[in-house]
Amino acid sequence: MKNFSCLIWPLALSLSLAGATPVQAQNKNTTGIGKIPSVFVLPSSVKEGRDPFFPESTRTLEMTPAAVHTVEITSLRVPGITGSPGHLLAIINNHTFAVGDEGDVLTPAGRVTLRCLEIHNDSVVVEINGQPHRISLESQ
Repeated sequence: MKNFSCLIWPLALSLSLAGATPVQAQNKNTTGIGKIPSVFVLPSSVKEGRDPFFPESTRTLEMTPAAVHTVEITSLRVPGITGSPGHLLAIINNHTFAVGDEGDVLTPAGRVTLRCLEIHNDSVVVEINGQPHRISLESQ
């Protein structure tokens, strides 16, 4: 009797699976509505929402974008420009830059990241926060 039941169960299971419809056919969208994209909005305060997995966490509230640091161009000084005509170097606030160099310089307002775009005989064009600025050579 045990051998007979061992043969019946696999046979019954295979017959029941053969008549099953695929999951994709069962879940077919018949409403005519297209796909709806998911939209996630990070809350700016605890009243707007919280993380369901970590309800006491303030991680999402701390992810505010950093403010763009404004720089006074007058605080940038170019005391000298040197080099050969094909390869000029400029000194900006005691740091040497060639065309294409990017670096940090210290100003009274704090550290500023700039990129040197052009060096001329009497001025330097730098990019700060995506904006180009011309700094004239200091006259002594």
